[in-house]
Amino acid sequence: MANVTVIGAQWGDEGKGKIVDWLASRADAVVRFQGGHNAGHTLVIDGEVYKLSLLPSGIVSGTMSMIGNGVVLDPWALRDEVAKLEGQGVEITADNLAVADNCPLILPLHRDLDGLRETQAGKGKIGTTGRGIGPAYEDKVGRRAIRVCDLAHLDSLEPQLDRLCAHHDALRAGFDQPPVDRERLLEELRDVAPFVLRFAQPVWKRLKKVRKAGAKILFEGAQGVLLDVDHGTYPFVTSSNTVSGTAASGSGLGPNSTGFVLGIVKAYTTRVGSGPFPTELNDEVGQGIGERGHEFGTVTGRQRRVGWFDAVLVRQTCSISGVTGIALTKIDVLDGLETVKICTGYRLNGNVYDYLPTHAADQAVVEPIYEEMEGWSESTAGARSYADLPANAIKYIQRVQELIECPVALVSTSPERDDTILMRDPFVD
Repeated sequence: MANVTVIGAQWGDEGKGKIVDWLASRADAVVRFQGGHNAGHTLVIDGEVYKLSLLPSGIVSGTMSMIGNGVVLDPWALRDEVAKLEGQGVEITADNLAVADNCPLILPLHRDLDGLRETQAGKGKIGTTGRGIGPAYEDKVGRRAIRVCDLAHLDSLEPQLDRLCAHHDALRAGFDQPPVDRERLLEELRDVAPFVLRFAQPVWKRLKKVRKAGAKILFEGAQGVLLDVDHGTYPFVTSSNTVSGTAASGSGLGPNSTGFVLGIVKAYTTRVGSGPFPTELNDEVGQGIGERGHEFGTVTGRQRRVGWFDAVLVRQTCSISGVTGIALTKIDVLDGLETVKICTGYRLNGNVYDYLPTHAADQAVVEPIYEEMEGWSESTAGARSYADLPANAIKYIQRVQELIECPVALVSTSPERDDTILMRDPFVD
């Protein structure tokens, strides 16, 4: 049986939570490998809604869940999320949750810096969640991060704090802010350390044991490829690599372990925050799609921008991430539209492009070239077989896979786990 890596193939918010939950119920272990609690996965199981930001989606189904070293971990957010899920009846123990002991920590000073930068940037802001993700990754790369393993050695943390605070105090002074309160920070870390250390271990070692036993591993990505710090719409991106290749480095297993790459793709396009969006709809059609799709961020509650399906972008992300097959979600949101459009190329300065140019200025002004198709009036909601879909919806799905040059492995027709049409089983293929 194959392992499966799930990534978002647009700007995030593609409906990964439902798909990951569906796959997690068939996996032996689920691993988060990048990002932080800026991710947002909503699961609906038997009418119960679970909102996750940091924990792997498998935790709800009782699947062994791991937070890999590629994640930046807010220990207080972890504690709060565990408490919230336990309040919903989910059992979370060291037997079903492991946290990599080499995860860098997100600290209050990271949240402070994130907010100060976004406020000062004004109209030029990136549109971050303000949760300190970017500054925490900066400290990781700058080799001044405090990590999960350091929580067991707080009495000898002073040299690391010297290095960390020298950097942050200088930045804070530029914003007319006082220096880091080191004693308060240490006190807060001492308070949360026992909780986090209950779950801390070398996740790479645990994964090696799981893989050796022949178990099925599900690698759970966050955000989307268009937010990748290298391959996304830079600088309007997240602070980590969101492509499938990160599953190897962010978990501690080699690249031959990641298996079937499933790209999650919405039947239209959305994004949260600033940045280019060639197919964005600022009209009643876009508003209607957004309302029917309940397009509000799981983490921030911000209204998502909405546009037509962009086959150029998805073909590009599928290529970059080596996607084996896609999961097409929210097809039911397009029900009732007289016509639907798919972007097949861009015009820029008299030239036609079959990819998104790299420079931000070019990305901001490309004009989409559309192919228009007849819509469908019948409902696709809750369909569980291809035969249940309207003919025009089938034509739309077929055209999508032709244009993105990647097959559709499954189609999601509602937020419920079982409302899924399976054409190709990722865990078998």
